[in-house]
Amino acid sequence: MRVIEERIDSADPALPLVKEWIADSSTSCEVLPPSQDKAHVLVGLQVTTGSIMGAIAYETGGLLIDRGWLRILGSGHPRLTRNIVDWNERRSSGFLLVADDAVGGYFAINGGALGEDSRSMYFWAPDTLLWEPLEMGYSAFIEWSLSERLAKFYADLRWPGWEADLESVHADQCFNFYPFLWTKEGSVQGSSRKAIDTSAQYSLNVELASQIN
Repeated sequence: MRVIEERIDSADPALPLVKEWIADSSTSCEVLPPSQDKAHVLVGLQVTTGSIMGAIAYETGGLLIDRGWLRILGSGHPRLTRNIVDWNERRSSGFLLVADDAVGGYFAINGGALGEDSRSMYFWAPDTLLWEPLEMGYSAFIEWSLSERLAKFYADLRWPGWEADLESVHADQCFNFYPFLWTKEGSVQGSSRKAIDTSAQYSLNVELASQIN
C-alpha cells in the first residue's frame, strides 16, 4: 500500500466540493472533526483525498445528515465511533458499507456481490431486507443525501414526531422495530420501537435475511 503522503492530493482536493454541497443544502449536516485514525482509514480504503470518499474519510469523522437520521462514515468520532474501514472488517464481502440510517437501513458500494453494476450504490432496506440498487455512484450519493430527495426517499419510513424521538438516539444506534418492518404486521407507525446498537441491528438483519430470502 502506498504511504499516507501519497494519498494526500494537495493539487486537487475534493473537500471544497463537499463543503460546497453542504453549504448549498437545505438539509442539516453536521461535519464531525476527523479522528487520530484518519491516516489508517485513508490508507485502508486505498483512495486519495482527491476523491469524495477520501476527503470524507480523511478530513471528517463522518457526516450526520438531517438531524443524524443518515450517518455517512468517515474516520470516526465520539459522536459516531465507527470508522469506515474497521466497520467493514468481518461485516462485508463483495461490498463496502459506507452509511446507515436511524431505522436500520444500510448503504453500500457494490464490489460485485450485489449485482453486475460494480461501484454502484445499494440500499439494504429495513422494510424488505433486500439490497435495492440506487443507480448512482458514491459521489452522487453524497450529493443526493444533501438534497430534498432524501426526505422523499424516506417518506414511508418516518412517523409523526420522528425528529424528537431521534434526539435521544446515538449515531451508533438505530431504532429496532417489532413487529419487524418487513412483515405484514410491521410499520413505523404501528410497531413498537427501541434504540439498539447499529452493529446489533446489522447482525440481526443478516440472520433474518438468511431465513426469509
